[in-house]
Amino acid sequence: MTATAPAPAPAAFGLGHALRLGISRVGYEVRSYFRQGDTVFFTFLFPLLMLSIFSVAFSSIEFGQTPDGEPLTAAQYYLPAMLAAGVLLSGLQNLATDIAMEKGDGTLKRLAGTPLPVVGYFIGKIGQVLVTATLQAALIIVVAWLAFGVTLPTDPEAWLTFAWVFLLGVTTCAILGIGLSALPRTGKSATAVVIPIVLVLQFISGVYIQFSMLPEWLQNIANVFPLAWLAHGMRAVFLPDSYAAMEAGGEWNLTGILLVCGIWLVAGLVLTRLTFRWIRKDG
Repeated sequence: MTATAPAPAPAAFGLGHALRLGISRVGYEVRSYFRQGDTVFFTFLFPLLMLSIFSVAFSSIEFGQTPDGEPLTAAQYYLPAMLAAGVLLSGLQNLATDIAMEKGDGTLKRLAGTPLPVVGYFIGKIGQVLVTATLQAALIIVVAWLAFGVTLPTDPEAWLTFAWVFLLGVTTCAILGIGLSALPRTGKSATAVVIPIVLVLQFISGVYIQFSMLPEWLQNIANVFPLAWLAHGMRAVFLPDSYAAMEAGGEWNLTGILLVCGIWLVAGLVLTRLTFRWIRKDG
């Protein structure tokens, strides 16, 4: 009788395996992101460009006063808005268009035949958004400080607020971007479908226009979506406390940020679970 060698133990394909593959894929996703010139411009550099334009164009206008009695510059006023817009662009717009294009050019179809699980793919994408959004936010803040003389918070509590609002916003927008990627019918139509949605949200959420100047009914519509609350949270960090009087309710409503973004995060997870496929059903 010949001895038979024991069969090799089956490879573990559980959550730990997905995490390892996902984390290892983050580097690939980041490199791919920065190799796409149009993506870098329209999602990474665009908020910095808009901050520079507004800071120069409205440099002669005072937007109020700081607690020290100094005039609040356009750069100081628009910094929170551009940080919130950057989170939306890096998360929702970037992933919605990127994944839709990967469906259209067959990338996802090829990935379906590899050991990479869906969870690992999502981890790679969300990790890429976290890395690029963090670099983007740091760049915007440093340029605002060095080039436009923006006074940054010195209170650690303010930076703690910035950290959790930023992380919650990045996660929510990334998940919503994955869910929204199912909307374009083809990769070529992705930008035509996604960018108008992003632009409308920015205009009604206090990014380009002062939120308190918008009609109340439009403010109510904007407050249904997470961008208005992310901009609200950033204003709570970078603007004087006296500006809270111009917000809905006359105060910084950080609980509202948790509530609205938390609801959209859960909704995005459900939408992603229902709609994401390696291969389109109609393709």
